[in-house]
Amino acid sequence: MSKLRDYAVLFGIAGAVVALDQWTKYLVQTKLAFGEYWSPFTWLTPFARILHSTNTGAAFGLFPAASAIITVVAIVVSIGIIVYFPRVPRQQLALRIALALQLAGALGNLISRLIDGTVTDFISIGRFAVFNVADSSISIGTAILIAVMWLEERRSPEPAQDPAEPAPSLSKGSDPDMG
Repeated sequence: MSKLRDYAVLFGIAGAVVALDQWTKYLVQTKLAFGEYWSPFTWLTPFARILHSTNTGAAFGLFPAASAIITVVAIVVSIGIIVYFPRVPRQQLALRIALALQLAGALGNLISRLIDGTVTDFISIGRFAVFNVADSSISIGTAILIAVMWLEERRSPEPAQDPAEPAPSLSKGSDPDMG
């Protein structure tokens, strides 16, 4: 029963993000011609706009010729997260959210890749690469994961000295300041 509850959390979060990702991609595909953009305010257009673009590579347009490899990696990563997730203690909420977001991003772009053969990107900020909700989900999940690992490392106590090693001693004359 606890695994079922774990999977309900994982698929609940991931499902909501995938639904948002697919819905926003659909809106862009049906409302904007390829290459067309929309912005609610003309003064905002140089900085932020919705731009209908596609991508055959990884997040943010990386590795455009590696679509087949990226598809396999997305499947492997998704399976890995699904298998590993129940092992993450419930108290580690941030880690659970990070994994759910990464799963959502992988699945969101995988679905697009399998259905359309390409991924629709549309969030265009300044000169940064155009991206989508799934890309954002992967990035946010990764940032949370890094933060959790960093905080956990900082919380862990300093390694204890090996009892086989003698403790450093300060005998008279061994410290130049003590003379």
